[in-house]
Amino acid sequence: MLDLALRNVFRQKTRTAMTLAAIVFGVAGLLLSGGFVRDIFFQLGELLIHSQSGHLQVMRTGYYEAGTRSPEKYLIDNAGSISTLLREIPEIDDVMARISFSGLLNNGRSDWAIVGEGVEPDKESRLGSHLRIIAGRQLRDQDQDGIMIGHGVAQALKLVPGERVTIMLNTKEGSLNSLDFEVIGIFQSFSKDFDARAVRIPLKAAQELLFNTGVNTLVISLKRTEDTARVAAMVKSKVSKLPVEVRTWIELNDFYEKTVALYDRQFGILQLIILLMVLLTVSNSVNMSITERTGEFGTMRALGNRSGHIIRLIMTESSLLGVIGSGTGVALGIVLALAISTVGIPMPPPPNSNLTYTAHIRIVPVVVATAFLVGVVATFLAALVPAMRVTRTPVVDALRQNI
Repeated sequence: MLDLALRNVFRQKTRTAMTLAAIVFGVAGLLLSGGFVRDIFFQLGELLIHSQSGHLQVMRTGYYEAGTRSPEKYLIDNAGSISTLLREIPEIDDVMARISFSGLLNNGRSDWAIVGEGVEPDKESRLGSHLRIIAGRQLRDQDQDGIMIGHGVAQALKLVPGERVTIMLNTKEGSLNSLDFEVIGIFQSFSKDFDARAVRIPLKAAQELLFNTGVNTLVISLKRTEDTARVAAMVKSKVSKLPVEVRTWIELNDFYEKTVALYDRQFGILQLIILLMVLLTVSNSVNMSITERTGEFGTMRALGNRSGHIIRLIMTESSLLGVIGSGTGVALGIVLALAISTVGIPMPPPPNSNLTYTAHIRIVPVVVATAFLVGVVATFLAALVPAMRVTRTPVVDALRQNI
């Protein structure tokens, strides 16, 4: 039957070519659009990881829910021993400490409310590969009185690298403390809101400002983002007896989950539209072909072939069309994806961001398999109704089509 079905498929070359074209372009469109959406997810995730959150964060229990209002109440005192323990996990690239604070930044002319972090500069510069330095340079360990400020902070206070500023804040005991810093660099991250208030200073300077030696979070950088969930489970098991909790970068960035949900819904609708487009196009072509062959099927039934045999023959022909068209569509989609990715697609800044980026088409096995199945299933379903209808035609009426 397979050999007969294959001969029948290529008997009507023009109609077969039109049908295959619809399947090929539909499948290629699905693969390209799916790869584009997956690249958005990937780039957004890497941007958040390598500009703000890292892959994982270990923090005092309760800090995530309430610590931003009173970070001094949620300090990890034994951060050094925890860091040593975590570095035993081979998938972890680095562990860095951060301490959070809020206060006022003064440039001698006016004040600006800030949300600051005390960081380990050299480690943070390796993690922050997606943090764009628009003026000056990255903070280094030797910059004991250096400060990096967000683009919004620099605009508000009209600051440039080399200028001196003062941070003023209230300590845990309620006293006022201040330190002078030199602006080393101005940065842009993914979030415009973050850049409007964020500053970074060396960890030791922050601890001196706050009169304590603790830290709020231990930020973990992994060698591979794909290991996040597995390493998170390993970290949780290592610190299970301590009063700390572990959060992944996805949990720390709810914006990412909302973006993924939005684009997944949109891509699902696109898949449905392409499925219907292929279904209608192939259905029309298959219906015309089967109608023209009514006499042929009548002859087969007159010679003793049962209706089930004819239905299987028609469905086999359609399935072959689907497999050939979907396979060709996948091959075309992969070639186009590689070609487009070589050039890149310039993209405007996402909402609440100033950063442009270059999009690519990612070849993801799940997307490729889904596109292939959509083409095959659409073609199979398109032939089902015409095949059932032709077998219900009386043999005598079907044979009249041969006249």
